[in-house]
Amino acid sequence: MHATQKPRNDDPLDVETFAHPEQQRRYIAAMNRIAAERRPDVPVRIYVSASPKTVNDSNWERWLKRITEDLPDGVELLHYRSTFGESPYDWDTLADQLDGLVVIGRPKRLGSRVHVLGPVARLELRSLVAKKPVWLFTHNLGLIPVIDCKSQVMPPADAPRLKLIAPKRWNRDSRTLRAAMNALQLGNDGQQPGLGLEGQPDSTVTPRTFQPRGEQVHV
Repeated sequence: MHATQKPRNDDPLDVETFAHPEQQRRYIAAMNRIAAERRPDVPVRIYVSASPKTVNDSNWERWLKRITEDLPDGVELLHYRSTFGESPYDWDTLADQLDGLVVIGRPKRLGSRVHVLGPVARLELRSLVAKKPVWLFTHNLGLIPVIDCKSQVMPPADAPRLKLIAPKRWNRDSRTLRAAMNALQLGNDGQQPGLGLEGQPDSTVTPRTFQPRGEQVHV
């Protein structure tokens, strides 16, 4: 028998999410809107943003497989090599065709909840985080919605990086994670019920464009 883990009042990172309730409500409403508008005949495309060092790592294919398994069936994964291998990097054009983004940062250490994105990944995240589901991939927890993470812009000023910190008590039953995954489901045809703040079907949620605000969302 395990004792229930209680939050530590002296540890600001010991939380389930860094998002405020209203941020979560707006996020879930936006994901509901995406799900309701999804056409079953249009493929779902997710881009995996990773540094050259990560792509060249011997574990790269294993990480892609893990991400694929964590996402709903039928999602098409894209990355730099598969998309821009033989053509110029044109993020703006690609971003308009994407349904979401997964970022892989450099962990502070093995198993760390602190991940640092380079300048390019930061800009890719920044272009989509206000309108599409975006996740941070962590080796121990899997995919975490960026809305649940604490963020901090880091130097240098001419090419800023982004630090993302996963909440200490985040878990895969997160209502924001369920809403984000729901937004990718094929075949909704506008009939799937939305998820309320508690993650249950809720017809009272009014879809609105998600705008990440609050002190923890700096990109």
